[in-house]
Amino acid sequence: MNRKEFLKAMAILPATMNMDIKALNELANAPKTERMPAFFLGHGSPMNAIEDNEFSRGWKKIGQDLPKPRAILCVSAHWETRGTFVTAMPKPKTIHDFGGFPQALFDVQYPAPGSPSIALETKQAIHTTEVGLDEQWGLDHGAWSVIKHIYPKADVPVLQLSLDYTKAPQYHYDLAKEIAKLRDKGVLIVGSGNIVHNLRRLAWDKARLPEYGYDWALEANEMLKKMAVNQDHKSLINYQSLGSAVQLAAPSPDHYLPLLYTLGTQQAQEQASVFNDKTVLGAISMTSFKIS
Repeated sequence: MNRKEFLKAMAILPATMNMDIKALNELANAPKTERMPAFFLGHGSPMNAIEDNEFSRGWKKIGQDLPKPRAILCVSAHWETRGTFVTAMPKPKTIHDFGGFPQALFDVQYPAPGSPSIALETKQAIHTTEVGLDEQWGLDHGAWSVIKHIYPKADVPVLQLSLDYTKAPQYHYDLAKEIAKLRDKGVLIVGSGNIVHNLRRLAWDKARLPEYGYDWALEANEMLKKMAVNQDHKSLINYQSLGSAVQLAAPSPDHYLPLLYTLGTQQAQEQASVFNDKTVLGAISMTSFKIS
């Protein structure tokens, strides 16, 4: 960060009085590092947090192949707000935002630290909208259920950026382009959702059939996957006009929009590779992408 950017950060000090001088000093000295990749992770059932399966093993491999980041900035399907916020507390709580699961899942704690300085850095990176600094939310299961497999020691700061449910897909994609610069400062950006996610159509009677998917779910998954690999971002932004299969796959935007936060950080020369490419229970796609 240069002097001009630091002075700009100081100018918002009245709005961030609860942030200490140490955080501002860390912001001023934020290092430029090797560009971190970005991920979209199909998180599926919360049970993936405690199960050893092909999906959790796919997430573990991420941690084995990556350098340790300064922090992780996660956009989860499970934090929708009016306005845009970033978590700014030093010790985010583990949120168990689900019901009807075994007690073992509710017993999980993921005590990763937060980072007030990187929250401020994120706020400063975004110019298209005002970003609030949130100290109430924490880490919901869209974040911790996958990140706990990537960094099981919980030794990397984790922040969440909320989804403004009042905004159109283009807004989310454009906002992602602004936070893309954080990748050059050692921040791993993770979108967590599912490109096919229709809980009303789950095929519980097919639970024992691996990779079972309804025809429309498989069609939508293949279409969206191909567009992501081919960098057809315009079509993915306008996903609601892609036909009935995609409309069934994404009946609400919450699990789809995190994909745009990952793709929005992509540079023209970067490739999108696919992993965990399976459909489960007929109507949930675990398909995930790495941008590097």
